[in-house]
Amino acid sequence: MNTVAALKHRFFDWFIQPRAPETGVIVLVQRRVYILPTRLGLVFAAVMLMMLLGAINYLLSLGFVLTFLLVAMAFNGMLFTFRNLARLHVSGGRTQPVFAGHTAQFTLHLSNLAEQARYAVGLSRERRGGDDSAFTDIPAKSTAQISIGVPAVRRGKLRPGRLTLFTRYPLGLYNAWSVVQPDMQCLVYPRPAPPGVPLPAAEAAQGLGASHGLGQEDFAGLRPYHLGDPPRHIAWKAAARGQGLYTKQFTGQAASEIWLAWDQLPPRMDSEEKLSRLTRWVLDADAQHLNYGLRLPGKVVPMASGDAHRERCLEVLALHDLPDLDNEADGDA
Repeated sequence: MNTVAALKHRFFDWFIQPRAPETGVIVLVQRRVYILPTRLGLVFAAVMLMMLLGAINYLLSLGFVLTFLLVAMAFNGMLFTFRNLARLHVSGGRTQPVFAGHTAQFTLHLSNLAEQARYAVGLSRERRGGDDSAFTDIPAKSTAQISIGVPAVRRGKLRPGRLTLFTRYPLGLYNAWSVVQPDMQCLVYPRPAPPGVPLPAAEAAQGLGASHGLGQEDFAGLRPYHLGDPPRHIAWKAAARGQGLYTKQFTGQAASEIWLAWDQLPPRMDSEEKLSRLTRWVLDADAQHLNYGLRLPGKVVPMASGDAHRERCLEVLALHDLPDLDNEADGDA
């Protein structure tokens, strides 16, 4: 079974002439759109043949009329199916980073410059549609978006590979499709380790980060309790009322500073385990609004905080020690 699938895949590669990732707007010109009968179309053709033979055998005039009418309808349906996909303009949208093990969402913008609307245009990673297919309608002189998920198996840069745009509108007797390979990529962060691992201590003795004095002048409010908060700062009255654990905050409280370093991890851990642990530390430090820096072999991210700093650290972890090559999506169409 695997051999048959491999042969079909090779024949398909030869037939459609696979291209490198295409930049800019992709126009589905006529030579890029293929059309073949569906299973329903083949059944319809067999029924038409039997009706024609019956009309010839019994000399039924109405049988000839009905048969030729249905055949004419089928030929017109083939034209409408082809036109529903031809001359579409396809361009790639932006993708959001994901963690390894999640699903990356790739979005295509489909522009219809014709006066007629396009209906039931599908997008799939399979040749002519599969269980992961998504569908959209495109009004005349308008643009629609369509997205498809690609599993992010490992960290790095993920490309969607070849995608198939297809349609069976209006009769379902024909399947028209076109293969596109937009120049898109998604950044895949390492899979974070399970929560609960404490953050490393501040390196005050080396001047590389310290937990500054906490101001105690004025009460500023409550925040959710984090593992490691001093017991004297816990709002015990709120806990006694069954409201959960909260930590008191005071004005003048400065942020803690820590370094998240590769060499702080046990030597028995392999590279991917260390990246997973560092990813968890970055997420936890950001959630606690700490100032933190990241140290990897050959790469240092200076001390900072905030969303932009978190994304920078996660990007460095995602691309650590990887060749300057983009990972193709598994199971390309």
